[in-house]
Amino acid sequence: MPLAREAVELLVQAARAWYFEGNQHGLRDREWMALRFLGRANRFSRTPSALAGFIGATRATASQIVKTLESKSFLVRKPSHEDKRSVVLHVTAQGEKCLSQHDPINHVMNAVAALGTEECMRLRDSLTKILNHLDATHQRLNASICRDCMFLAERGPATGKTRASAEFMCRLYRAPISLEETELLCTSFERTRDRPKIEEHLDRARVASQG
Repeated sequence: MPLAREAVELLVQAARAWYFEGNQHGLRDREWMALRFLGRANRFSRTPSALAGFIGATRATASQIVKTLESKSFLVRKPSHEDKRSVVLHVTAQGEKCLSQHDPINHVMNAVAALGTEECMRLRDSLTKILNHLDATHQRLNASICRDCMFLAERGPATGKTRASAEFMCRLYRAPISLEETELLCTSFERTRDRPKIEEHLDRARVASQG
């Protein structure tokens, strides 16, 4: 247990690196969290209600955060293609630039990236196992990556050079999913341990690109 405690204490110290009082570059920590999430969320999860669930806020609080981000031209609302009564939140080019240049977690990401691709993947996999255990014991409802979701079904070829053009389907929303979209966050995520994971192919591609 001493080793486990030491590891957890290090995680807590790392987490403190991006918590702050007041604001940074005009945004409070929860506004940064919202902008960060919307920049990584898939098209099904960029809604006010999904945002409220992800950041653990009421709909009213989430609505105020959206208004703040809109006032700074970091966010725009657009009608949903699936439901015209709903809106989808889109991070603007200015919002993406702000995330790229000023996001408080950037220095932590740079430190992790400096570990190298393979060690970074091992760290990711270890943290995923920890979160999986917390999900199972505490029934936490968090967004996660589409590629690990039980609702993702593969429709196209699965091997060889045609792998990049493989098509996927979300069985929950009954909508097509591109390979790029499988790396985005979804708040309707349901974990599975049975479906073959596609990230093994993506990880091999990442390692190859570093060579």
